[in-house]
Amino acid sequence: MEILAGLLIIAIGSFGQSSSYVPINRVKSWSWESFWLVQGIFAWLVFPFLGALLAVPEGGNLCALWSAGGAWPAIVYGVLWGVGGLTFGLSMRYLGVALGQSVSLGTCAAFGTLFPALFAGTDLLHGEGLMLLGGVCVTLAGIAIIGYAGSLRSRNMSEEEKRAAVKDFALGKGLLVALLAGVMSACFALGLDAGTPIKEAALLAGVEPLYAGLPVICLVTLGGFFTNAAYCISQNVKNGTGKEYFSQRGGVLANNVLFCALAGVLWYSQFFGLEMGKSFLGDAPVLLAFSWSILMSLNVTFSNVWGIVLKEWRGCGRKAAVVLVSGLLVLIASIIVVAMAQA
Repeated sequence: MEILAGLLIIAIGSFGQSSSYVPINRVKSWSWESFWLVQGIFAWLVFPFLGALLAVPEGGNLCALWSAGGAWPAIVYGVLWGVGGLTFGLSMRYLGVALGQSVSLGTCAAFGTLFPALFAGTDLLHGEGLMLLGGVCVTLAGIAIIGYAGSLRSRNMSEEEKRAAVKDFALGKGLLVALLAGVMSACFALGLDAGTPIKEAALLAGVEPLYAGLPVICLVTLGGFFTNAAYCISQNVKNGTGKEYFSQRGGVLANNVLFCALAGVLWYSQFFGLEMGKSFLGDAPVLLAFSWSILMSLNVTFSNVWGIVLKEWRGCGRKAAVVLVSGLLVLIASIIVVAMAQA
């Protein structure tokens, strides 16, 4: 029952993340770099900091927890993850919510699961390591099938239909950006692993396991914010779009800040849910190690559901639709197989 509760919490957080790009469609008259920076302030600074405060023990403070060790490596990995977060946003721009998230998060699922295991000395060819590797392979198979569905969609749609679904659609450029996003985004998992001493210090101080990992998330997202802010501000300067932040015409500023804040809290919910869900998986070590892949797989699944709702797959053809559903079923199977193996 605890395993089921943990998976359900992760799924709820995943649904929040996959829904985070929907409010951005309500942002008006802002360039990509402007809304990406503002939503990032909420997603990578405001809400992670508020979440981290839940892990402060009575009479303690965040700085004391962060001094337990691993803070700087977590931030550095966050800076590297920021490159992934930045290109992740660009992948949505060129491929749409469904296909962009599928390729990016699938790559991220594999590297983010296997890198920490390899660094910890796990033998991926025997025992629990082999089970973990098998789960990742099934996940990648699902992602490959979804990617094939995306290529079928591109082949079956006219240029006008592609632009109607995704304004800046560009398959080749989008796939390259999405693959880079996935590899670099895996650094988030490495940042969480580097911050383990902070989480352990919180537990020793009596913090509930549900919240103990939240201060580490705050450090990783802080590093990511630096990368994204530097790029977005440079684009504001280059394109002359900095004035957009101060536009009061027709309530544009209030509208955009509101929807960027909503996007930010929905995005943050994935890692809030991941840390809470992992606290229920302590008796299932393989499932715990596979939790990152579970989160990414669910993100892909829910994002494609949103892609269907937003009509990004309209006009793709019956074959592409069948292949898409098959890929989603394979992703769900990867979670079920690993969960049953731990039962």
